[in-house]
Amino acid sequence: MKNLVKRITFTSLLLASSLMQVQAKEEQLDKVAAIVNASVVLESEVQDLLKNIKAQAEKNKQSLPSDSALRTQVMDKLINDSLILQIGERMGVQVSDAQLDQTIGNMAQENKLSLSQFREAIVNDGNDYEKYRESVRTEIVSGEVRRNSVRRRIYVSPQEVSNLLELMKEQTNSDIEYHLGHILIEFPTDASQEEMTAAKNRANKVIELLNSGSDFTKIAIASSGGANALEGGDLGWKNINEMPTLFSELIDGKDKGTVVGPIRTGLGFSIVKVHDIRGRQIVEVEEVHASHILIKPSIILSEAKAEEQLKGFIDQINAGEATFEELAKEFSEGPTSVRGGDLGWANPKSYDPAFKDALASMKKDEYHQPFRSSFGWHIVQLHDRRMVDATSQMNQNRAYQILNNRKFGIESARWIKETRDEAYIEIFEQDEK
Repeated sequence: MKNLVKRITFTSLLLASSLMQVQAKEEQLDKVAAIVNASVVLESEVQDLLKNIKAQAEKNKQSLPSDSALRTQVMDKLINDSLILQIGERMGVQVSDAQLDQTIGNMAQENKLSLSQFREAIVNDGNDYEKYRESVRTEIVSGEVRRNSVRRRIYVSPQEVSNLLELMKEQTNSDIEYHLGHILIEFPTDASQEEMTAAKNRANKVIELLNSGSDFTKIAIASSGGANALEGGDLGWKNINEMPTLFSELIDGKDKGTVVGPIRTGLGFSIVKVHDIRGRQIVEVEEVHASHILIKPSIILSEAKAEEQLKGFIDQINAGEATFEELAKEFSEGPTSVRGGDLGWANPKSYDPAFKDALASMKKDEYHQPFRSSFGWHIVQLHDRRMVDATSQMNQNRAYQILNNRKFGIESARWIKETRDEAYIEIFEQDEK
């Protein structure tokens, strides 16, 4: 989630900048930079996005390619955004103000800032906050459209999950993660042999530049046709199972700084660099062992009476007149009553929010006073807490997610390429000044 927040924050900053209007001074009639079906990309959008990217690069001490190469990448992004938003409009995808506020609140929290501090940071970066806010809405719509459009193209079979689980068990190096950079040198869908050769030659030239010490980020922004081009081709941290198979076979066991490629795919020739290597971080999560008694209010049992009844149960337990288990078997409503209310070991995040909050404040062997959840009124006994290795516990889910993410990345690139091929796109040359 944190990486996602960082990504959406960066993307939204770029989008917010592209929404800034030309100031009154030296006002000129806006020009059309590109026609995208029935929509247009304005020159002011291109210039504002270029300006913001340069400002971000200067702030991060990041080198950039030539203005013409950067403009090409910016045009590609704005055209893709326009196409995706057009699809979203046809699909009726909308983001309410409440959803938007929650997303921005989560972004602030993930960046360890209050909402006011987060807003101040956006403004200090030279962005209009309201335009930034609307750019986040646009980014959410874009993500939803992409997920909905690509998800139906993906199927992960149980056999694929099983095969990957077996492979993960056999691999002694599956705990190693690689920080990867990716550059894609594209060729047309129906490329001729001459076009394929030209693309491969360009890829080999890029590899030669990288091996001689050229800046990967700068070359990725200038030359890559991949989805992460404007982010310097950064793919983040991945273990070999999370990479496309073509990548993993070549990356496995390589040292930091290694450049591999060109790797031919259905989209072009890929070049991958190992920026860094680390051991997989073991993630532990807390589990709780608890029991509960649930009383559901009804026409004949009011909310107050249900709460009062549960308070009486705690009094009986404290007085030694009955045990929690006995009362749960006799009075609790729900499937756990036959087990004396025993819920077993579980991650508290899987429970109703009110139930989770109650458990968070409890000590071992303590009883919680009656509280209301979406199911009814409860009292809870906390037996114990423990930390468990989530990497082992969630292996099957992780295997499925790895396969799904791997296919999503491939299909997402194919989908946007097909969408562009089917669209009417006309790009106008920039006037020489």
